[in-house]
Amino acid sequence: MDVRRRFPKSAAASPSEVASVGGAAQVQASDALPLPIRHTNLLFSAIFAASLVFLMRRWREKIRTSTPLHVVGLSELLAIVGLVASLIYLISFFGITFVQSIVSSHDEDDFLLTHAPAAAPQPRPPSRGPNPAPAPAPRPLLCDAAPSPGKMPAVTEEDEEIIFSVVAGKTPSYILESKLGDCSRAAGIRREVLRRMTGRSLEGLPLDGFDYGSILGQCCELPVGYVQLPVGIAGPLVLDGRQYYVPMATTEGCLVASTNRGCKAIAESGGADSVVLRDGMTRAPAVRLPSARRAAELKAFLEEPSNFETLSVVFNRSSRFARLQGIQCALAGRNLYMRFSCSTGDAMGMNMVSKGVQNVLDYLQGDFPDMDMISISGNFCSDKKPAAVNWIEGRGKSVVCEATIKEDVVKKVLKTTVSALVELNMIKNLAGSAVAGALGGFNAHASNIVSAIFIATGQDPAQNVESSHCITMMEPVNDGKDLHVSVTMPSIEVGTVGGGTQLASQAACLDLLGVKGASLESPGANARLLATIVAGAVLAGELSLLSALAAGQLVKSHMKYNRSSKDISKAA
Repeated sequence: MDVRRRFPKSAAASPSEVASVGGAAQVQASDALPLPIRHTNLLFSAIFAASLVFLMRRWREKIRTSTPLHVVGLSELLAIVGLVASLIYLISFFGITFVQSIVSSHDEDDFLLTHAPAAAPQPRPPSRGPNPAPAPAPRPLLCDAAPSPGKMPAVTEEDEEIIFSVVAGKTPSYILESKLGDCSRAAGIRREVLRRMTGRSLEGLPLDGFDYGSILGQCCELPVGYVQLPVGIAGPLVLDGRQYYVPMATTEGCLVASTNRGCKAIAESGGADSVVLRDGMTRAPAVRLPSARRAAELKAFLEEPSNFETLSVVFNRSSRFARLQGIQCALAGRNLYMRFSCSTGDAMGMNMVSKGVQNVLDYLQGDFPDMDMISISGNFCSDKKPAAVNWIEGRGKSVVCEATIKEDVVKKVLKTTVSALVELNMIKNLAGSAVAGALGGFNAHASNIVSAIFIATGQDPAQNVESSHCITMMEPVNDGKDLHVSVTMPSIEVGTVGGGTQLASQAACLDLLGVKGASLESPGANARLLATIVAGAVLAGELSLLSALAAGQLVKSHMKYNRSSKDISKAA
């Protein structure tokens, strides 16, 4: 494995001899010239003018004396060389671009290559011998604002000691942020440690250009870089009388284009309408009691209407937005599962509801001291898993979105017919999913759109599991001429505050939709609006994909838009 390090030309260089940007040395084009750039430009301009004048005069004399022009002497040859050289210099914008290319082409000469064994190397500790030779000051660990993605930045002496300590197991990697007080530097050091321990350089995974402080303690631990994903825009999606341009982060070709076609069909048919049926996040702790009878007594206590007000007061202490809506209980032997449902404002609300549940459990311990708390989550919630309870009872936002697509739009935009779509939806989405034993999967590809929007807007991608529960319905209306299409999604789990929604890129996508942050007028309004936009985009995606299937265009479109045009053999 090659370790590449850059050293300055002179260890004793003064600060005035090095132009720095962000503390890193920067090579100037004029550094390669023996004279200042101003004097060099004047010199080449003079050579150009003198050579041109001399050659013009000589050629005029040869024409007058009928001497062949191709017969040249030494003076003329030197003038031609001077003319060509000065012309090249002046064409290159007075030499700046030309000289910079020469400097850049020899940039690799400043790197020293040292070879390490293929196994995980152990960094050598600083030398303790007498009178050690002074090492030249290396560049900082983190690159400048525009680093070369294929080059490993050098390591300072101070960072080298930290890296050695982490590799040796003396310093835990997870405390680098608190120890250094610099999240970006900590990520760079951790990345270098990983490179030395694995022998993998992580080339192509960006390090610079990201605010690592924004994820500290809330989004990601032990960062070593960030993944780049393209974001496409589908729309306008006309929903409830308003237009939305929907951001979708995906690496699947055709997905954005297909959703965009569905949006066009909806818009040309007058738009779609949506309704939010329920809005409540759930958490279901699991407790164990001495006997099934005792568990049944606790279940009766929780479901007694007269006790609900007291439990609500205890639960609602956790947040000014949390409001307990109901408690659903289920027994399995002497184990009791209590599914709490509450509103959570514009937050997705998992942490909020968990705090409220903990308050209630502490309160119940007084009346039921023999209650043994097994887990704050007993999988009756159910979070990030396909579950019938979410499909039936709902979780997060339960949304229905519908539209009536005109006959001419079905033919011109979707390239199919109403009867073909209705038949396909029944055979594929309804009967086919039933044959497969699907749970909430009575749709063509709802999870495609949900995942893309979730990633773009900073939602929890793992909650795509239950958020993609969807049943797509199609039926002919208006004497069979037009198509009524709807999607029913009982558990869309989204928020516009907290988690990944506060990251810059994700916040920009939320702002594009007009749902960034909390609603000041009506708490929870932004999150509910985002849920309806997700359902509307799913409606568009379902329309377009089913139309492609009905028209037999799926394979053709994927071969055109979902296949790389690059020569894979050359890329390899």
